[in-house]
Amino acid sequence: MNTVELSLFIEANYPATATSIAQRKAIFGVGANDAHYATQPRVNGKQIKDPAYRAWVNMLVRAYNQKYHAARPTYSDVTACKDWHSFSAFRAWWLDNYKEGWQLDKDLLVPGNREYSPDACIYIPSRLNAFTIDCGAVRGGLPIGVSIYKPTGKYQSHCNNPITGNRRRLGYFTTPEAAHDTWLNYKLALADQLKPDMDTIDQRIHPNVVTIIKALR
Repeated sequence: MNTVELSLFIEANYPATATSIAQRKAIFGVGANDAHYATQPRVNGKQIKDPAYRAWVNMLVRAYNQKYHAARPTYSDVTACKDWHSFSAFRAWWLDNYKEGWQLDKDLLVPGNREYSPDACIYIPSRLNAFTIDCGAVRGGLPIGVSIYKPTGKYQSHCNNPITGNRRRLGYFTTPEAAHDTWLNYKLALADQLKPDMDTIDQRIHPNVVTIIKALR
C-alpha cells in the first residue's frame, strides 16, 4: 500500500483508547495529537508510525526544535500556523495534498515565507526541493556557489544540477563576484529548464524561484 493508504489503514484499524489519549503530551509544547486513533500502533508485533503523523512531527521539529535551529539557524524564526498545531487539522490537508515521495515546502508559493500553513505549503519533488534549498545555503563569507580553490588561490564556481544529479564546476575566477555571477546565471538557466516540471505542479512556482535566485545577486 502507498503512504496515504497506510495512514488510512492505521486510522481504520487502530482506534485510540482513553488511556492512550490521556498519556499524550504536547509536541514541543505546542503540537496537539488529537487523533481519534493510535498514531504509532503495533502492527504484526512491530511498532509503526502513521506517515501523516510523522510528516506533522517533522514539520514541528523544523519550527520549534531548538536543537534543530542550532544546527540550521535559517529555521530559527520559522513557525507553524495555529491550525496546524492540531494534528487532525494538518492531516486533513495532508490527505488532500501529499504526493508519494515528495517533500513539504513552505517557500515556493510565498517567497520568504516563515510560517507553515495550508495556504503557503505544497508538496514538491525532492530534486526541486534540493534545488531551492541550495539557493539559501550558507557559504560563510563567500557568495553562494563560490569557494576558494586552494592550489591556485582563485575562486571557483560550482552548482548542483538537479536534472543530471551531478555537481558541476563552472570555472575559476579572480574575484568572488565573477564566480557568483556565473553561478547565478547557471542557476537561472536551470530554473528555465525545470519550468515545465514546475508548471505541472503549480504555475506560481517558476516565477517565484526566479525571484528567489535573483534576490541573491
